[in-house]
Amino acid sequence: MAETIRVLHVLGGVGLGGAESRIMDLYRQMDREEIQFDFLVHSRDPQNRRPEFYEEEIRRLGGQIYVLPKFRVYNYIAYRKAVKDFFRKHHEFRVVQGHMTSTAGIYLPVAKRSGVPVTVAHSRNAGVVKGPKGAATRFFRRNLVQKADQCFACSTLAGEDVFGRKAMEQGRVKIIHNAIDAGRFTYDPRKRESVRAELGLNEELVVGHVGRFDHQKNHPYLIAVFDSLCKSRQDTALLLLGEGPHMEEIKERCRLLGIEEKVRFLGNQKRPEDYYQAMDIFLLPSFYEGLPGVLVEAQAAGLRCFVSDKVTREARITDQVTYLSIEQPAKVWADRIREAACYERMDTYQTVKEAGFDVKTQAAGYRLFYQKGDSSKL
Repeated sequence: MAETIRVLHVLGGVGLGGAESRIMDLYRQMDREEIQFDFLVHSRDPQNRRPEFYEEEIRRLGGQIYVLPKFRVYNYIAYRKAVKDFFRKHHEFRVVQGHMTSTAGIYLPVAKRSGVPVTVAHSRNAGVVKGPKGAATRFFRRNLVQKADQCFACSTLAGEDVFGRKAMEQGRVKIIHNAIDAGRFTYDPRKRESVRAELGLNEELVVGHVGRFDHQKNHPYLIAVFDSLCKSRQDTALLLLGEGPHMEEIKERCRLLGIEEKVRFLGNQKRPEDYYQAMDIFLLPSFYEGLPGVLVEAQAAGLRCFVSDKVTREARITDQVTYLSIEQPAKVWADRIREAACYERMDTYQTVKEAGFDVKTQAAGYRLFYQKGDSSKL
């Protein structure tokens, strides 16, 4: 029997995030006697790090989780030493796939010099936070396209943002759209009824969003849109899935607007597909995205989607997606939502699959890549 191929995915963590969810979707499709995933994550306090959302499942599937100290710029020398020490001890990986591109320029060359056959820089986003942290990210990403054997990006915008337009024009970056387990999200009227009943929802117009409570997702604007919608429709509800540093701030904003009873903060959910069934409208007013998996999920569930014009058009799979400017008053979004509230919800599985966003199809290409380094089927 051939030796199991081990692939190391480098991430900030293994919490419930977009990149993490897409990697887990792929991981579940692998024959793990043939290909096994391991994870290298980062923590401010590696010795006292708390388990994260996907940690139990990763270990159950046979994966290992390794921890490096979080990169803080000022600890560059210590971080680089920790990376060198790690790859000096671990020679079992055929592929190192770096989804944390902010420091990929450090750890991928070290991995290569330590004997890793294939290194990959994988761009999962199309923007950085403002201020010193964002500037540092840009600095350490310089010439990343020259520091990896392969460069992947989830969209054209994500590729240009991390690797540069010139590298994209030269064909040095491969676009691999974020694929999901589409069958899990397929519209099911009976499931919709049962989930809405569990949530105590009747005939309300249910607006939903799935995303971490941080700056990128633009929750204050989302709440402003919902508040405006409430002024013209009383029978409304908002479902918010996710957690994050700004969640309490958003709860307080809802309280001050007097809409807290209409808003459900549902936290991280192991079965988000159930909550998409309960929704009527999906909102994504982000400041930036790579190719948001949650938008693919929402379309797989047959939802009408209203999305920031900062989000790549490559994420538009169905004709149920409307792009709007987040520079406009929130009332503009609310009016468009109200006008579109009545529509026939359809089973969109085949559309999502044919567009190349089903992970079962994508997994075959990844297996070939991990086995032979051939990315032509991705």
